[in-house]
Amino acid sequence: MAEQPIIEREPTDPRKREKVSPALKFALEMGPGLVFLFVTLRGAWLTEKFPALAAFGEPILLATAFFMAATAISLSVSWVLTRSLPVMPLVSAVVVFVFGALALYLQDKVFAFMKPTIINALFGAVLLGGLVFKRSLLAYVFDSAFSLDAEGWRKLSFRWGLFFFFLAVLNEVIWRNFSEEFWALFKVVGVMPITLLFTLTQLPLIMRHTVEEKPEA
Repeated sequence: MAEQPIIEREPTDPRKREKVSPALKFALEMGPGLVFLFVTLRGAWLTEKFPALAAFGEPILLATAFFMAATAISLSVSWVLTRSLPVMPLVSAVVVFVFGALALYLQDKVFAFMKPTIINALFGAVLLGGLVFKRSLLAYVFDSAFSLDAEGWRKLSFRWGLFFFFLAVLNEVIWRNFSEEFWALFKVVGVMPITLLFTLTQLPLIMRHTVEEKPEA
């Protein structure tokens, strides 16, 4: 039996099998963000109830610490269930840990504000850069939801790459011009509807390039 790799197998690898339901996968990806939002909005209350938390600093920095912990737990659950780590959440986690650690060590919340900018810009660069090497890396994210031909994955990867850069610019606009609470709320609640709307606009492309899966004999 071939050894299971640490990083999830390529979407086209016939040995890849989904061991996590779409609902649980969604919960693992959204959970850390919801924790971040809750602690940002209720940080003062948490510090009052648990004075030791004051060592982390103001609410946005406390939320960053909780976000890092929730991200680590999410990846750990993924590892326990599948014995591999999903590519995109893993890349995101690296940025979260680096910028989160800088924010906490330097007590500078700017690092926390810029983290989504860096993550989205990185994802955009990875997707568009992958196309340069003729690899549609978006398939790692959506292969369990869609089955597309090569041209479909290429076009979808290009569009998502541009969309990630749009989200990076949007995050810069929000955190530089609005309150911390509004930014935290938008980061968790606002980005999701925008992303869902963008996904819906891609359905015609997805329908045109969907490959019918042949039933197993």
